[in-house]
Amino acid sequence: MAEVSRILQSVLLPPFSHKLDGITNSHFSSYKLYRRNRLNVSIRCSSISTTETTKSTKTQKIPWGCETDSLENASNLQKWLSESGLPSQKMDLQRVDVGERGLVANNNIRKGEKLLFVPPSLFITADSKWSNSDAGDVLKQYNVPDWPFIATYLISEASLMKSSRWSNYISALPRQPYSLLYWTQSELDRYLEASQIRQRAVERINNVIGTYNDLRLRIFSKHPDLFPEEIFNIETFNWSFGILFSRLVRLPSMDGRVALVPWADMLNHNCEVETFLDYDKSSQGIVFTTDRAYLPGFYIIWKEI
Repeated sequence: MAEVSRILQSVLLPPFSHKLDGITNSHFSSYKLYRRNRLNVSIRCSSISTTETTKSTKTQKIPWGCETDSLENASNLQKWLSESGLPSQKMDLQRVDVGERGLVANNNIRKGEKLLFVPPSLFITADSKWSNSDAGDVLKQYNVPDWPFIATYLISEASLMKSSRWSNYISALPRQPYSLLYWTQSELDRYLEASQIRQRAVERINNVIGTYNDLRLRIFSKHPDLFPEEIFNIETFNWSFGILFSRLVRLPSMDGRVALVPWADMLNHNCEVETFLDYDKSSQGIVFTTDRAYLPGFYIIWKEI
């Protein structure tokens, strides 16, 4: 149990305030992010498997997304990205032995080679164009910080299904992300015991609920035509924040801006590597430089910062 707690210590985020008043974008972008699969991938840095601890007993009624190992949605995503400006890749999206999916080398990759080159047109940031522009304008009027802003944007676009330009990306996202937001009270008590980690987990869950309640009371309830409760509710916010906690990246070369980066966010995280994602001004895209060589068939890994 102590070993489980040690691993969980590395995946929990610092507490954040759910109050929107007086909270700046830089406050939200300073969160330490963790990757999906991190509990699984961290096995390479520890001696136990934590697969059981990631299992959730809550039922999530989310009509979009896919199962975590869906390759059909992954294939559609890769095709759409290529048609939308993603250059030819030395990686394919496949099932990997750490669970779910990952980017796997389809060619020899040298140490020090730059990969990905995802163009800015494929980022999701607080500046992304809304399909429902009126909803986006309202959030901007209230100066909603980046994290809840992007979380709301993701729900808005997801609810449009095929009508959203991001439909192929959202369809490839897990319907239920690996996230402490989905842990039940009994799971928190069982796996985290009466530790400080448990308290931080409870704070994280309560803060997401508080963030949603603030948005609902201050904005959604005043604009029900733009933010209907059947779409913008705590279930969909648990999903969207779960996606952000596991996939949002901070880009040092873009002044610490946070972004969802389709394709790049399919990389698996590992604590042993020394390479990270960032914006490359010369190529004008998100890249990472490998710290090791990869043979075809090996999945690519990166390190968060």
